[in-house]
Amino acid sequence: MTSSPSASEPQSAPFSPGYRRYLLFALLLVMILNVLDRQVINVLAEPIKQELGLTDTQLGLLTGLAFALFYNVVGIPLGRLADNARTNRVTLISASLAVWSGMTALCGAAQSFGHILLARIGVAAGEAGCVPPAHSLIADTVPLAKRARALAIFGLGVPIGALLGKAMGGVLADAFGWRSAFFIVGIPGILLAAVLLPHGS
Repeated sequence: MTSSPSASEPQSAPFSPGYRRYLLFALLLVMILNVLDRQVINVLAEPIKQELGLTDTQLGLLTGLAFALFYNVVGIPLGRLADNARTNRVTLISASLAVWSGMTALCGAAQSFGHILLARIGVAAGEAGCVPPAHSLIADTVPLAKRARALAIFGLGVPIGALLGKAMGGVLADAFGWRSAFFIVGIPGILLAAVLLPHGS
C-alpha cells in the first residue's frame, strides 16, 4: 500500500493494475471486518443482557446511540487527519483496525454495563478511522475512469460484513458462548492490522 496523497489526478497513473487489485482487496477485507465487528453485538444482545443484567435502555445505548455518537464525532478529526499530506494513511487504517478489533475482543471480557460500554466506545472510535483514509487511498491510486467501480467494490464490505456478523455471531454464540464469540471475531482484525502495518512505513 501507499500512503502519500497525490497532488493531482495524473499521479494515480503509475500504480499498476496488480497493485490496485491488491490495495482494493486489502481495503475490502478491512471494510468487511469493520462492519462485522459493528454488527455482531446485535446477535449477541440477548445473552449479554441476561448475563450482565442490562435494561433495554442500556442495551439500546450499546447497540445504537453510544456507538453512533462516538463513531460520527471521532470520524471528523480522523477524516481531516487522512487529508493531511504528512499522514500515513495505511498506518492510520492499520492502527484503527487494531483498536476496533482489540476493543471487540475486550467486549468478551466485560463484567458490567460500564465495561462493555467503554469497549463499544473504543470499537466506534476505531472504526471511524476506516472509511475516510480508505476513500483517500482509492482516490489517489485508482484512475478517475475506474474509481466508481473501485468504490463500489470497497462498499461491498458493508453487506458482506453485516451478513458475516449476523451469521457468525449466532453460530459462535451457540458453540462457544457470547464472550468467546467476541474474542473470535476480534482476532482476525488484529492479525490483519499486523500484516498491513509494515506497508505503512
